[in-house]
Amino acid sequence: EYPLHRYVSGFTSSLRTSSAESFLPTSVGLANSLHRPHQKPAILRKISAAQQLSASEVVTHLGQTVVLASGTLSVLLHCEAVGNPKPTISWAKNGEEVKYNDRILLQPDDSLQILAPVEADVGFYACNASNALGSDSVSIAVTLAGKPLIKASRATVINTESPTVTADIGSTVKTIQRTNVTFSCQVAGVPEAEITWFKNKVKLSSAQHLSDGLLLITSVSLSDQGLYSCKAANRHGVVTESSQLLVLEPPQPLPYLEDLTDVLSSAAANTHSVLASPSGTQTTVRSGSSVLIGCAVDGHPAPNITWLYSGKPLSLQHTLQAAGQILQIINVSDVHNGEFSCLAQNEAGSLTQKTSLAIQEYRWSVDKLVACSASCGHKGMQLPQLRCLLDGAEVNTSHCKEIPKPALQPIACNRRDCPSRWMVTSWSPCTRSCGGGIQMRRVTCQRLTAKGSSVSMSNEACVQVSKRPVDTQNCNRQPCVEWVASSWGQCNGPCIGPRLAVQHRHVFCQTKDGASVSSDQCSALPRPLSTQNCWTDICGVHWRVSLWTVCTAKCGNYGFQSRHVDCVHIRTNKPVLEHHCSWRPRPVNWQRCNVTPCENGT
Repeated sequence: EYPLHRYVSGFTSSLRTSSAESFLPTSVGLANSLHRPHQKPAILRKISAAQQLSASEVVTHLGQTVVLASGTLSVLLHCEAVGNPKPTISWAKNGEEVKYNDRILLQPDDSLQILAPVEADVGFYACNASNALGSDSVSIAVTLAGKPLIKASRATVINTESPTVTADIGSTVKTIQRTNVTFSCQVAGVPEAEITWFKNKVKLSSAQHLSDGLLLITSVSLSDQGLYSCKAANRHGVVTESSQLLVLEPPQPLPYLEDLTDVLSSAAANTHSVLASPSGTQTTVRSGSSVLIGCAVDGHPAPNITWLYSGKPLSLQHTLQAAGQILQIINVSDVHNGEFSCLAQNEAGSLTQKTSLAIQEYRWSVDKLVACSASCGHKGMQLPQLRCLLDGAEVNTSHCKEIPKPALQPIACNRRDCPSRWMVTSWSPCTRSCGGGIQMRRVTCQRLTAKGSSVSMSNEACVQVSKRPVDTQNCNRQPCVEWVASSWGQCNGPCIGPRLAVQHRHVFCQTKDGASVSSDQCSALPRPLSTQNCWTDICGVHWRVSLWTVCTAKCGNYGFQSRHVDCVHIRTNKPVLEHHCSWRPRPVNWQRCNVTPCENGT
């Protein structure tokens, strides 16, 4: 339908990625360049129609578009290059090296021949010429029956520095914010295909993209992330290629870490917390306590965090929380004294934050002595004072309880003769237990020597030091008292059992000469009883009951009967007052009777 020789690609310059001069060398220029001693490679571009040697064979130079028809049996792609040293020619298809076989051949003149082309042969073929001075590359598109063909890449482009990025459609682009990103959608097709751009399957307006298949995204931000698609369409078909744009944010420090506050609130009371920073922080931690070190950092994608100690991977025992942003160390000791750092990394860059721990250790100190146990004589001893210190300050000894105590060596002190002093013996027993007595002791003047012996001295030697103690004193001056009891009263109290009652007497405190005094003065003496049980015939009583009377009704709920209950003397069988029998429960004297339903007519 379309004569093959009519279609010449419009991508001669746009598909050229040459590191040599940007101009197209003329035939004369190329001829003259052969005489130059050194020259970068340059591929000859012959802007002429593709030659159809026969109905089934197509021969063309680079820079054109080849349309495969159903009757095409062979396509020959010429590549002529000049340079000194002579360039080496290689072929690539869609960015990948061409694999030669019995159908795809490399000819002796470096031309690429495709025999019996099929749909899988459609694509962009690039001829690459290179020598020691540089390289040149030119592409040619091979399409099927004029269907659109997009030059796509499957590369991943990562940019963390350049202000601009250009990538073929199909690439994955990862770049930092505020860069300008250009996606190139190079299309071949006959007739020329119409290009439409989409973001996340939503069509973009023409104002958002440039001509010649270029889409420019200026000063990208996180909102520009997404899937960008280029759709090429003509009357023979539609083809789409897409690129993923990911916006990177290098790790940045944050002023706070909310997770650190949450973890600290549920941690033990002796837990300290500190945030690492780029410039470095420092905190003092007591030995034996715990510490939480936070690495407050943000970035896109979320950075991976690695903890280091003294610049090396952390090997000390630890736990990580909050996705590695919190380092927890339990039972801190002097081995943790030093710099901890967190290395946050993502594809956009890295950030190191650090903090230093200064470990405070408890220790025993014996640098002071307690007071001497004696001011003179031979027994004075002085022990070092054992103190628990933290950075030189004394703290409660409980903090040092897990630390072995140092050996304490006593030191002799004040080993000298004592001044003369009065020595007294214990008081002798009192001569009387009450009413006033006398007790005595021995008083002597003595001096204790530094060797521990006691030397008697004259009383005058001690009087100069202190007044002589007394050797006699009164004792037990309280009056002599005793408990006195009256005779027992009659056994006629309330009955508490059979023939058993209670009798009473008076008990009081008086002096030996018969004067009554308060009972408190006899409290130290055993007090005689003032009441006791006694036997009496008056309490020989019991309850006597008569027979029950006839029930007042034969049936129903209203019948009752009664009997006599009397307290009588056992011996005389005569009634007495009932309180004499109160030591036993009184029997009932009436009760209900014949409590049965009455029959009809009864």
